[in-house]
Amino acid sequence: MSDTARTTRVPTTTELLEDQPKNWGKWGSDDEVGALNYLGSREALAGVGEVRQGKTFTLQVQIGNPKGDPTFPGPRGPARRVNIMDRGVYLGGAGPEVEGDAQFADDMIIMYLQGSSQYDALGHLWCGDQIYNGYPAETTTGGMKKASILPIAEKGVVGRGVLIDMARYRGKRWLDKGETFDHTDLVAAAAQQGVEIRKRDILLVHTGWLEYFYNTPREKFYDNFNEPGLTYSPELVAWFNDMEIPNLVTDTIANEVTHDPVSGVWLPLHNALMRNLGVTFAEIIALHELAEDCKDDGQYSFLYTAAPLKVVEGTGAPVNPIVIK
Repeated sequence: MSDTARTTRVPTTTELLEDQPKNWGKWGSDDEVGALNYLGSREALAGVGEVRQGKTFTLQVQIGNPKGDPTFPGPRGPARRVNIMDRGVYLGGAGPEVEGDAQFADDMIIMYLQGSSQYDALGHLWCGDQIYNGYPAETTTGGMKKASILPIAEKGVVGRGVLIDMARYRGKRWLDKGETFDHTDLVAAAAQQGVEIRKRDILLVHTGWLEYFYNTPREKFYDNFNEPGLTYSPELVAWFNDMEIPNLVTDTIANEVTHDPVSGVWLPLHNALMRNLGVTFAEIIALHELAEDCKDDGQYSFLYTAAPLKVVEGTGAPVNPIVIK
């Protein structure tokens, strides 16, 4: 949204997306994994076919990093890890007695399921009174009875991944707050990188936003919070639908520009792509090391694999994706 006051009414998300396509019922009335249905054995083998060097990359950010945990502004806070058992407990005489002389350390963590690198459940965000596949929004009450993270975790994600280095394409270390790009920019950047985006590819988009987070004071990072990212248009939605993109993976917290600069709507692609088309979103994914390696060896396609934690009725779950080149 511009600095000047908006004079037109911001439409509801339902109004904005009134004529946009839905994949509800495409894979059956009981489907809960959406566009991940596009990923089968052929797509897995296409990913395997991109393995040429045996290089591996893990893409989860560190939980409990001293520089902070990147989370969406609001109630979400950083993870808290607490030691429950350690050497100090034994020195204090409170360690459990066992046969022999073994001792152990134990701890627990309290965190938001979407407070680290994570996958969204398809029912995580909605407009109106229906989540993905037309399930009633009331099914989210007290725990997600439909379209939770569990079906996605049970299926897993395996396929041909393509990295689009949007930061490098724009000649920047990281994109600016509120900076946008669309599907035509993705295709142009891919062409510059010498890689083709094919049907049913898993799209990884590097914006440099996590590097910005780790190199910026927290107050500055969250001031006038408006992430860079994809921006809504009917043409972009049609492109994702026609390309049968199963999974969008980015290094931002919410995978799209926070406020659509044209309509003013908050996170419209979560509804246009995830809720309506069933495109799975993976967020806060560490792509810097992978992007640097792709620049060095010129290989921007690879085998992408991911399986979020199997949290029953969860709105999302942490994940540590693995890329093999």
